[in-house]
Order: sequence, then structure tokens, then C-alpha cells
Amino acid sequence: MTKVGQFPAEQTHQGEFKRQPDEFRDWVRADGSTPFRPERGRYHLYVSLACPWAHRTLIVRRLKQLDEAIGVTVVDPVRDERGWAFRDGHGHTRDPLNGFAYLSEAYTATNPNFRGRWTVPVLWDRHTRRIVNNSEDDICRMFNDEFPAGGDAAPNLFPATVAEDQAALSQEIYERVNNGVYRAGFATQQRAYERAVRDLFAMLDTLESRLGTRRYLFGRDFVEADWRLFCTLVRFDAVYHGHFKCNLRRIVDYRHLQGYLQDLYQIPGVAHTVNFDHIKRHYYLTHPKINPTQIVPLGPELHLSAPHGREKL
Repeated sequence: MTKVGQFPAEQTHQGEFKRQPDEFRDWVRADGSTPFRPERGRYHLYVSLACPWAHRTLIVRRLKQLDEAIGVTVVDPVRDERGWAFRDGHGHTRDPLNGFAYLSEAYTATNPNFRGRWTVPVLWDRHTRRIVNNSEDDICRMFNDEFPAGGDAAPNLFPATVAEDQAALSQEIYERVNNGVYRAGFATQQRAYERAVRDLFAMLDTLESRLGTRRYLFGRDFVEADWRLFCTLVRFDAVYHGHFKCNLRRIVDYRHLQGYLQDLYQIPGVAHTVNFDHIKRHYYLTHPKINPTQIVPLGPELHLSAPHGREKL
């Protein structure tokens, strides 16, 4: 009997989850080579605090000190068949910019023929009233490369000295960790699930060894790949370990990965972007195929603000 997955259109006959491609891939360019220039106040970011992809754009926006240049609106973490909704609530609001009730309206306004899943993040152009881009990879790169940083202390998250190596590691982290937890959680056949989980933990073991000798993935300074990994690690013990059945080990069971997670969490401004209420309510309430009772667990206690000692590396 064929089992129906959480997102049937993204499920293979072998029970694997195959994520849909991002639809909108236009770029903001400082050199004027596209219609989209990096003008202060022109662009608006629609995000969910629950979503790891959207979370990364929010962190990069904060690190690059673009808070005043690029607005943001947070959607309700509880999603139904109508998609992400704009509602007033704890940590989320109605859409003050366009008055959209649902994020799907932004997709329809940009392409009336769009038939895919409405995803976050979304970078919206207030001038042309359309989505510029809905790829978190592109958005993070634009925030780093194309928008003028809000201060001299803003880090370069894509240094040329590690560009090729970072691109390769980022792709591996995406395939085996970021998307790996979803390949496990949304699998509908045992073999597909086991393959995803074994690959995930093999990569976590590799990263644990790497972080035993360096503070961040490429040494003493964090880069974008670190935040790519962080957004999955920070959700792992609270959601992926139980809800997605990625339960060979917890992150807290890894000495170096756990310290690394705490280290990144304690970077000024980052903890403010982490909302475990949104994270847990989203996953446990909006995946009825996985959690039909919709019970949200109380734990775990994570202690991410505890001393980590990684500044010695």
C-alpha cells in the first residue's frame, strides 16, 4: 500500500522526500545590472521563526546590521492547508505592508500561475510589488554582498580565502544535515528513512571531529556555513530528534557540536532570533501525518546560554 506523505507532490514512489525548487530567483545588484538596486527601505522580508531556511536570512540580516534597511514581518507558526498566515499573536503579526492575509497572496501577485508550495523566506520589493527571491541561499548572499552593511563591525560571511571550500561544505551540509532531517522526517518507507538517518549522523560525526580542533567550521571566524549548520542544530534536540525520528543521538551528546551550538547562540543578537515556542508549535501542530494528536512536548531543557569554553580554540 502506498503511504501518503506530508507533502504528496514532493514524495517519490520509493518513499523519499524531494524538495521543490525555489521559484523566484531574481537578484538585487549594487552594480545596476538588474532592475533591483539595494535601496534602503525598498525591500521587506517575510519569515517564519520556526523555519530554519527563513531563520538563516534573519540571522544574516542581524549580523550585517541591516535591521533598519530591510523590514521584516513574521508569520503565524501554525500553518494549515492555506499556507503561512499573517495573524496577530505572540511573536507574529498581521502584514502591515500589503495587508495580505496569507503568504500565498504574495506568490499570486508575482505569478498568478504558481502552483507549488508557498514557502518562506520571501524577499519582497515594495516598488514593483512582487517577490524578488524566495531562496534563502540567494537572500543571504545578497545581504552579504550587495547591500551596504549597517556598520563597520559587520562580518564578511563569504570571505574569498575560503570561497571554494565553503561552497563545497555548505552543499554537503545542506544535503546531509539541513535537508537530511527532512528526508528522514518526511520519508514514507523504512528504507528511505534509514538511509537518510544514517547519512545524517555520519555527517554529524564528521562535523564533530572537525570542530574538535577549530572554533568554527573554517577557523577562528564564523562564516555563512556556520549559520547554515546552526539553524538545524538549534532545532535538533527540540524537534528533529523526536518528531522526525532522528534519534541515534542528540546534539547534547556531542561534546564539540553542543559547545559550538552554544557558542553561536551566544553571539550578540542571535538568541533574539530563536523562538522555541514558534519552532515547537509549528512542527508538532502542522504535520498531522507525523503527529496526529498535535500534542506539543514541554521539553527539552537546552541550557544554550551556559559557558562553552570554545573561545580557547
